Amino acid sequence: MGQLLGKEKLFEYIDKFGFGEKTGVDLNGEGEGIIFNLNQVGNVELATTAFGQGVSVTPIQQVRAVSAVVNGGTLYTPYIVKNISENETGTIIKQYKKEKIRNVISKKTSNIMKKALESVVAKGGGKSAYIEGYRIGGKTGTAQKVKDGQYMVGNYIMSFMAIVPSNNPKAVLYLAIDNPKNTALLSSYTTTPIARRILLDIIDALDIKKQENGLKKDLEWSDIPTHKIPNVVGLSLDDAKKKLKKFTIEYTGSGKKVVSQSPKSGEKLEEGGTIRLLLD
Repeated sequence: MGQLLGKEKLFEYIDKFGFGEKTGVDLNGEGEGIIFNLNQVGNVELATTAFGQGVSVTPIQQVRAVSAVVNGGTLYTPYIVKNISENETGTIIKQYKKEKIRNVISKKTSNIMKKALESVVAKGGGKSAYIEGYRIGGKTGTAQKVKDGQYMVGNYIMSFMAIVPSNNPKAVLYLAIDNPKNTALLSSYTTTPIARRILLDIIDALDIKKQENGLKKDLEWSDIPTHKIPNVVGLSLDDAKKKLKKFTIEYTGSGKKVVSQSPKSGEKLEEGGTIRLLLD
């Protein structure tokens, strides 16, 4: 891929996405990262840069770049503090807001990338971050650490970058684990399950709604299949049991007819999951 692009085009986009320079975020001690000078780039440097081994970037640079990839193609200056106000009067002394730097890619390319990131979670190495009913995009990362100018053996930073929802992103999550122990050295096993739990909190905090038109997950042998819950309200208990045979049923009440069910019909639930019925 690096050879197809050529070093001039590849490094043009590295510069456009802001790698090798400070983002300007309102925090002290920000690093610039390490990028080859173009005149130092031969075939080896071109190859290693293309798959990320030959460069060093900061988490905030990655978050900013991925944000540009999925927001329609615009690179912004990130900020942490929204404003600083005077304690007694509440008068705003200084205010921060997003500042556009430049357009990096087209909206068409951005839309293609959002679909590609969603496919990673539904069908690729990010499956453990998949959340039924929510469109999650993401990409795993594995960075070999360097000490004294040499790559260390068996010592990696595992990472995962996620967006939610993938078709209209409201949040970007970057998760990194420094030198995980007692696990397969694959980010798809180490970071994605943790990212999934954080994404659930993000979904709750931002009140992100479910969608039905996302990519379906390619199931693996260890995955529990999900099924759409049928409507059993108005049925007898025996008939309800027949329709809900893929689930665990709990019921209360002394009647013979189902008057309510939870979860409601139309929702999806893992096979063997519990459905509660009220009888009257």
